[in-house]
Amino acid sequence: MNRPLRHIAIFCGLLMLGLLLRANWLQQVDRVELSQHEKNHRVRFERFATPRGDIIVGGKAITGSKETESRDYTFRRTWKEGPMYAPVTGYASQAQGTSLLERTYDSVLSGQDDRFAFRHAKDVLTGQPRRGGSVITTIDPKAQKAGYKGLTDLGARGAVVALEPSTGKVLALVSTPSYDPGVFAGISFKESDRFKALLDDKGKPLANRPLRETFPPGSTFKILTAAAALEHGVVSDVDAPTKAVSPYPLPLSRNKIGSEAGDGICNKASMKTAMQYSCNNVFLDAAAELGEDRMRETAEKFGFNEDVYAEEFGDMLATKSLYPAELDKPGTALTGMGQGSLTSTPMQMAMVTAALANDGKLMQPYIVEELKGPDLSTLETNNPAEMSQAVSPETAKKVQEMMEHTAKEGSAQRALIDGVTVGGKTGTAQRGVNVRDEVPYGWFVSYGKADDGRSVAVAVFIDPTDMDISRSDISGGRLGAPIAKKVMEAVLGK
Repeated sequence: MNRPLRHIAIFCGLLMLGLLLRANWLQQVDRVELSQHEKNHRVRFERFATPRGDIIVGGKAITGSKETESRDYTFRRTWKEGPMYAPVTGYASQAQGTSLLERTYDSVLSGQDDRFAFRHAKDVLTGQPRRGGSVITTIDPKAQKAGYKGLTDLGARGAVVALEPSTGKVLALVSTPSYDPGVFAGISFKESDRFKALLDDKGKPLANRPLRETFPPGSTFKILTAAAALEHGVVSDVDAPTKAVSPYPLPLSRNKIGSEAGDGICNKASMKTAMQYSCNNVFLDAAAELGEDRMRETAEKFGFNEDVYAEEFGDMLATKSLYPAELDKPGTALTGMGQGSLTSTPMQMAMVTAALANDGKLMQPYIVEELKGPDLSTLETNNPAEMSQAVSPETAKKVQEMMEHTAKEGSAQRALIDGVTVGGKTGTAQRGVNVRDEVPYGWFVSYGKADDGRSVAVAVFIDPTDMDISRSDISGGRLGAPIAKKVMEAVLGK
């Protein structure tokens, strides 16, 4: 063979080798990713070729499947009380794909999980159709309903999160306004138009406010500021007067910040009194004395600047709540009252409240209790996991003392429940640069402890943009506390 032909032969051989390597790489390495890719039509056909498994709440299925006349999409997804549970389930649409639990556990629900391989082979031999597995959630249906009804009755954009402090179980995850996943579950042009209308809706019904949107937490953050001050020794006696004057002169600024309760009550008030009346000066001063590093350290122990859900929770991952870096002195002071450049999801403030109610121990939130196969065998079980000891039990108990005093004697009285120990904190958060032109957010956080050891922590967030309400009537105690009370009653059976 002459030299040019030999070079061509070698080149062709290398091309063949490259082709074989690429083919094997696609089949062995990229196989799973490609087989599950949203733009792979076979994936969509397979997803809806048989009835999907169910998402379970309180022992009952809140999802189902309905046979269609389509040759490619044999079944379509259905939901019971879709708008109430949409922030939990997400959607499974023939045209729009999947989200949230429907997306995270799609392989289980569609019956394509590798753990079903043996059963699939058996079904093929016996002529049985493929069946999907089930996702068992931690959601308490009564708590979910109480939170959803509370927000919809107000006509507010908002969120409710309820957690079991000792385990981290998510008992309620509510977002309003919401949407019905069933109205665009198919592949028709009409359903695509409905989905587009939801995307364009100014109320943002597709938004998952408990997990995916962050807001200034306002005065609810004062429970974390109090914990930081106690943990680092800036405050030792919650009943002792402080040196914080009211109105409070913001460091390095000519601005002075007052409190709704008035200077007579708040001037040099103790931390317990400041919590009771939500005096800004005491918490501004505590944050300024702590400094940004110690404030951030405590915030991060409660979950700020961290991913809330572990990676395996997939599409249920929450947006990070941020305690920012490189704050100046006035910026640090403002975080003490939950303002400035601080942002939080409603889930994060529920976590802070739950950790304090749990004697300072922060548990990993989780919303899936168990995964079951088509034969009801257990595939996977989630167990409680500790994220951190955010503060010492002694510090947590002092904050509990102040929150319970605030519920009994202060701004959180609307959350009181007979026979239940309740701690609470209201919050009104300013937003935007021109705070006088923007309606504030309303917040409320609380926990309830029953005599039998059961407990629940709740965060309520309210955006009153769409409400017919005066600015003076917007407060976490007035709007959020009654909702939190109903949720706690639902969990504790009161």
